[in-house]
Amino acid sequence: MDSSASPSPLASTPSALSTDAGPSRRQWLLQGAAIAALAGGATGWGLAQAAETRTLRIGYQKSSTLTLLLKSRGVLEKALAPQQIHVQWHEFTSGLPLLEALNVGALDLSADVADAVPPFALAAGARLTYYAIETPSPTAQAIVVRKDSPITTLAQLKGKKVAFAKGAGAHYLLLEALSQAGLSIRDIEPAYLNPADGRAAFENGSVAAWVIWDPFLAAVQRQSSARVLTDGTRISNYRRFYLASTSFAQENPAVLQRVYEELQRAGEWVKKNPAAAAEWHAPVLGLDAATVAAANERRSYAVKPVDAESLTEQQRIADAFTAAQILPRKVAVQESPVWRPA
Repeated sequence: MDSSASPSPLASTPSALSTDAGPSRRQWLLQGAAIAALAGGATGWGLAQAAETRTLRIGYQKSSTLTLLLKSRGVLEKALAPQQIHVQWHEFTSGLPLLEALNVGALDLSADVADAVPPFALAAGARLTYYAIETPSPTAQAIVVRKDSPITTLAQLKGKKVAFAKGAGAHYLLLEALSQAGLSIRDIEPAYLNPADGRAAFENGSVAAWVIWDPFLAAVQRQSSARVLTDGTRISNYRRFYLASTSFAQENPAVLQRVYEELQRAGEWVKKNPAAAAEWHAPVLGLDAATVAAANERRSYAVKPVDAESLTEQQRIADAFTAAQILPRKVAVQESPVWRPA
């Protein structure tokens, strides 16, 4: 039996591949209303403590490979059944509303979000706990140009129009790449576009370059012969972060430990069984298995404890976005709680 909640107002349409890009103002309003409704109607963990059955509420996106694998196999349902814990799943179309749902008490745990997402939630005052990371996957995002483009160096982006999702990890990659080339964001013409619009602009030639992450990166490489100008190697590590509501993390370390262990096992399975993993995930993403396999090869899927190095990079990302006036205020990442496995 599928343990999913009834179709959530937060769920994306079947054809919409989830992303970590920042939502538009309209999307924020719509998803904010849905989050409020979910929070108002849900029985939070604390309220359910005295009940015979408790509910663990997990938010995810279509790109949440490891969490989706656990969901599809009913792993957490089986693991937590002896504790009379029911697992409820809620799908989101992007990372920021997912973390907002955590902050307002509508969820207990978040599947992975890109490294640029938590600083935005923290800047908005969210009280979140980091509980796991996927180790660096720097080649899973890149700046690409068309195969026939004369651009061969980052310096040649000066004066050119470059597409990317504002506030996404791709945005941070671009900021750092330009800096290494002696340029700044003021030296290019930014085109703030979501992945679907970014690809359209890239393919019709209205932008000179596109900054994008997997699986969109793998798709444009395979289907449009895009050429990588630079990826995140020695620029941006591109870790994926798992977060929990702070109250849940403090009150339920044993449950968090079990989720963490199952995520580790799922990551190991994906890397040991690349063909099977791609065949399973491809229909969910709406892509062919070969493209998903190419994207998965670049993702580490190695779930580890949150360490000082990963938090230091979180601070660098936050500082870069603050300096670029993308974040409304300075964020102190070290003030956020960190759960560590036993």
